[in-house]
This record gives sequence, C-alpha cells and structure tokens, in this order.
Amino acid sequence: MPRYFFHVRHDTNKRDDEGEELADRHAAWKEATVMAGRMLQDIDGQLKPGRYWEMEVTDEFSQPLFRLVISARQPR
Repeated sequence: MPRYFFHVRHDTNKRDDEGEELADRHAAWKEATVMAGRMLQDIDGQLKPGRYWEMEVTDEFSQPLFRLVISARQPR
C-alpha cells in the first residue's frame, strides 16, 4: 500500500516523517480532511487575522498531492 505524509504549517512547520499507509489518493484526501478538522479544533483561537493554517499531503516520493489552506482575514 502507498504511504502518504501530512505536513502542517501554522506557527511552525510540522513535518510528518512517519506518514500513513492508505489504499489510494482518495483515501489520503479523506484522511487529510478528517485530520484537518481535528487539528483546527485543537488550535483554540490561535489562528489570528493575517495568519494561516495549512496541510500539505505528499506521496511517498515527496510529490505534493493536495493542499488544504485556512486563512484568517479581517474585512476591509
């Protein structure tokens, strides 16, 4: 089974060096959205206007497959 990696950037870069074996890209996308939801709950108000939270999913060859980005902005 292929291995996928879920790297997170917010205040610091958190590189996923273990990854997770999943059936395919579809399964990796689903896992990314579930993980992102859980992680966003845990940041507890730390996402401030002008900042962003990002998860990049790569394959076992370090090729980027997906990027989820949450940005916080104030209205102009």
